[in-house]
Amino acid sequence: MKIVIPGGTGQVGGILSRGLRARGHEVVILARNPAGRGGTIAWDVRTLGPWARELDGADVVINLAGRSVNCRYTPAHLQEMLESRVRSTEVVGQAIAGARRPPHTWLQMSTATIYAHRFDAANDDVEGRIGGAEPGVPALWKRSVDIALAWERALAEAPTPRTRRVAMRTAVVLSPDRGGIFDVLMGLTLRGLGGPIAGGAQYVSWIHDRDLVRAVEFLLERTVIEGAVNVASPGPLPQSAFMDAVREAARIRIGLPATAWMAEVGAFFLRTETELLLKSRRVVPRRLTEAGFTFQFPAWREAARDLVERWNAGQRPTG
Repeated sequence: MKIVIPGGTGQVGGILSRGLRARGHEVVILARNPAGRGGTIAWDVRTLGPWARELDGADVVINLAGRSVNCRYTPAHLQEMLESRVRSTEVVGQAIAGARRPPHTWLQMSTATIYAHRFDAANDDVEGRIGGAEPGVPALWKRSVDIALAWERALAEAPTPRTRRVAMRTAVVLSPDRGGIFDVLMGLTLRGLGGPIAGGAQYVSWIHDRDLVRAVEFLLERTVIEGAVNVASPGPLPQSAFMDAVREAARIRIGLPATAWMAEVGAFFLRTETELLLKSRRVVPRRLTEAGFTFQFPAWREAARDLVERWNAGQRPTG
């Protein structure tokens, strides 16, 4: 198939483009700065342009565009997150609507952050509780949910009746790539800092990079699946247990704990936000599993061993 990936130059785009090309697909990346990148075409995330021709006759579009959430949640950054996600989704919809032969499938990146902060039960993609109304939750966390809802609303309202649409509510994607989230976790672990944060009871939802590629291919094959789909492993676990498994796989005995205020100080200096560390994201992939998808890495302990082994072996492509 010909697969077009707007915003495909980041970590997730690198994982998908490598995996899909290895399976024989033609992959075209749309990027704002394509210089020096083979198979990459310039696009404007806000307006139609010559790039839209790539979607005419393509089989699939996988839209990953959107400003990174790894930043301080200032009003300006939150507005950039909202506009980059909504506007890029709208313009991709316009390109599909204007194509003579539109893609048969549109996979749209979304986020597991859309669900409620909770510990008591998991949020699935059939009966899961959308966030934003939990008592005591910081206002910035509610703003993240609002952005996610607007993102999915832009997909739902796109005038693309001939194209199947799937909102991939994706958990944190873990791979041994340089600069990725797992790379950061390993750096902290090797320094003895990979302990529980604020008690470590908050749940971490995740997906192994190889299962991400497999899940995308599964969604392309199962043409009856539409709407929101949780792209996450079936094994979310508390943050303390999550880091225990990383330390065990890395053979590091010490993992110093951090309090909530220590996490806030660290996030400030790293120019990121504590929501990424403290929100309990307990998400499970009900629709994928009920449709017959099987995970290669359903449990974190085995996934962590694989990722640490590949990280240690230097198999960390730059993407």
